[in-house]
Amino acid sequence: MGCAQGKCCLPRPPGRGSGGGRGPGGHGGAALGRADVPGAGLVLEYATLAVAGLYPDSPGRESQDAHLVATRFAGDPDLHLFAVFDGHGAAGAACAGFAREALPRLLAAAAGAGSLAADPAAAFREAMMGANAEMHAAAGVDDSMSGTTAVAALVAGGALHVANVGDSRAVAGVWRAGRVIAEDLSWDQTPFRADERARVKACGARVMSVEQVEGMRDPESEGWVPDEGDPPRVWARDGLYPGTAFTRSLGDLAAEAVGVIAEPEVKSVEITPAHLFFVVASDGVFEFLSSQEVVDMVAMYQDPRDACSAIAAESYKLWLEHENRTDDITIIIVHIRDSENSGPAGSDKVDFGSTGASIAVHTIQSEIPVFVPSEASHLNRCAATEIQSSSSGSPTERSLSCVVPSPTHPLLAHGRISDASKPVQSEQAASQRVQSWHQVHSGTELERPVQRSIPPASC
Repeated sequence: MGCAQGKCCLPRPPGRGSGGGRGPGGHGGAALGRADVPGAGLVLEYATLAVAGLYPDSPGRESQDAHLVATRFAGDPDLHLFAVFDGHGAAGAACAGFAREALPRLLAAAAGAGSLAADPAAAFREAMMGANAEMHAAAGVDDSMSGTTAVAALVAGGALHVANVGDSRAVAGVWRAGRVIAEDLSWDQTPFRADERARVKACGARVMSVEQVEGMRDPESEGWVPDEGDPPRVWARDGLYPGTAFTRSLGDLAAEAVGVIAEPEVKSVEITPAHLFFVVASDGVFEFLSSQEVVDMVAMYQDPRDACSAIAAESYKLWLEHENRTDDITIIIVHIRDSENSGPAGSDKVDFGSTGASIAVHTIQSEIPVFVPSEASHLNRCAATEIQSSSSGSPTERSLSCVVPSPTHPLLAHGRISDASKPVQSEQAASQRVQSWHQVHSGTELERPVQRSIPPASC
């Protein structure tokens, strides 16, 4: 949810278009892994994929995304951590890399002290805010006008805990009423949200788009529409900074004075037999694809690597249809399988009437109206309707058919879904995407943690 300069305060550049049609092929393949969750009788099969953005004006620009997969986290076979960091600003790559090192180290310390198991929301809060304080104090990272989003999903036995700061996203695919439904595990923290807008305004921020700042639109109007013009941004009362299109992040020291905070929202859910998979991805994926569209695409493929490639290729294509560049794209897909069943958890059921009981939702400012998940769903639908149809098959067209797994998916392999409920165009669409692109750049490995002694952050 940012501008062409990477969520900074500059307006989008002129001359949007196809960007020359150059694609991301030939950058390597998605990585595949597997981890047991013995305490819950589950197996996680996961794939990761990172694709550097296309920036015609900066051909040598490095990717500012980072991600991590830490199985048997903190030495516990039932703990598995998956996270994505999307850097922004001149030092965005350094900020994302720093957060990628600091967050698991601080969470591991919480696990060792027992606080992660006792109160996951509080542990995530302390870890993310601690990483933010360390970043401010780090001599080698200038986060005065740079930072990173962070979304982390922790499988803890039969529970899934997701902490989010910024506008990257986590979403689960849940089997319900004969189809796979998207269940948002995080909510984008942007000025589009009324509660976040009220919170930063209470800290002295102005919330306006670039057009409003430049006097081209009524500065008091709040009629912003996703994917139409520049988004609402956070500005200092008397300055043209920081101009962030998000309301929470790690780093962004100058933005903290106007309410851009590092405190995460944390959602915890019980993993039920209906939970088939979850996705953790940067907004390079979700800028033009809704949660449901991403879930539909994951459900088309038995191998999560194929789903990663298809989603990245579709995201890349949509960026070039709307802009003259693409954002960095990072995806983690985790299939949740029953250890006693070759198919995913829930493959022996045609329907499952619930999306899983919510264990807890950790909200931040109690005096601010609580954000309702349905608002996020509305924004996703608005974003989806803006995507124009194309001859190659648009996400809008695909969403009508890809509502159950493909014919090769284990759900169908077990013969539990009737032919009447199968998507008519699944095989053809899958074939097109398999041919479109399967080789993209993979991410780096988790580095060895570096111990630091930094005083705690102050509000």
